[in-house]
Amino acid sequence: MRDTRMRSWLWVVAGTVMLGCVMTSLGAEEGTGQKVNPAEDLVIKWLPEPYPVPNADAKTEAEMKPYTEVIVGTDIKFDMVPIPGGKFLMGSPENEPGRKPDEGPQHEVEIEPFWMAKYETLWDAYETWSFELDKRRREQTKEPATKWDEIADAIARPTPPYTDMSFGMGKKDRPAVCMTLYAAQHFCKWLCAKTGRYYRLPTEAEWEYACRAGTTTAYSFGDDPKDLDDYAWYFDNSDDKYHKVGEKKPNPWGLYDMHGNVAEWVLDQYVPDAYKKFAGKTVKNPIVPVTKEFPVVVRGGSWMDDPELLRSAARRASHPDWKMQDPQIPQSIWYLTDAPFVGFRVVRPLRLPTEEEAKLYEPDPEILRNYRKAQGGKQ
Repeated sequence: MRDTRMRSWLWVVAGTVMLGCVMTSLGAEEGTGQKVNPAEDLVIKWLPEPYPVPNADAKTEAEMKPYTEVIVGTDIKFDMVPIPGGKFLMGSPENEPGRKPDEGPQHEVEIEPFWMAKYETLWDAYETWSFELDKRRREQTKEPATKWDEIADAIARPTPPYTDMSFGMGKKDRPAVCMTLYAAQHFCKWLCAKTGRYYRLPTEAEWEYACRAGTTTAYSFGDDPKDLDDYAWYFDNSDDKYHKVGEKKPNPWGLYDMHGNVAEWVLDQYVPDAYKKFAGKTVKNPIVPVTKEFPVVVRGGSWMDDPELLRSAARRASHPDWKMQDPQIPQSIWYLTDAPFVGFRVVRPLRLPTEEEAKLYEPDPEILRNYRKAQGGKQ
């Protein structure tokens, strides 16, 4: 990113968190007799039956089809694209222009099939969760809560910020930005409740696999950055802002804005030499578990970045400076005041995760507990 393009993103954040973390009567955990708490328990322990959506059901990779997801209790829909399982060479070759040392050594990775959102997560869906717009709609229309709503209502949501987190760049059909990894994970958890299907963020390996879409070049369209204008919003053509999703060409698997527009959260801790332990091996579904808030990997580059940061293998580490102007004490677990270039997109694995896998994908409940404690128990 060019420092000359960084701006001072003035922001004031609310100092409390709305929890909505009530125990529900969803049933008892197997063999324990204890009731399930969607706010803190793993999604696989309470995931409701799937809301009926055409083509969303599949038991094998061969049965996977594109489908349009519906968020219960709203008018919001989004498209999911099937990504076949397979192997690929992760990282970049040493002779790739713009390459950094943290992109190697290249190593073979095997990925299980999953669906990935065709577009980055939009403001309409994100703010329905963060601003509780689904609850407000039910209050106004007097509609009863569905079983999906009842579970979703128990998922924690942030207090709305005092200012426009798009910083004047617009929201209609545009990607949501400025959320922490934790906030994006909570959105996914709420989305699971609203749909009855298991959504999460991609791992770094899944993200690169989907971005490459079977290619081995620097970008999914080839090696020449001069072709970026057809596929991406970046430093040279963005006019200093993000843009509507889907305005550029997709990659070979039908995913839009994998290069540029906004960078995207993945589930891995950023470790500069993480690939060294995989050298010479074929590793299946790798993930570097997150154990601390910073640094975490973001992928894809953004509207503020130069071409080399938009390459399929390019890695970037999150930084505490991304919430530098946050006046809240403790600093917000939900918002990044200085990261109007970071968003996310969701994936849905064909296979439901095991409990141990789910712990690596879902938000750590201790973060919210510690945050509340640091606030002196304020609600």
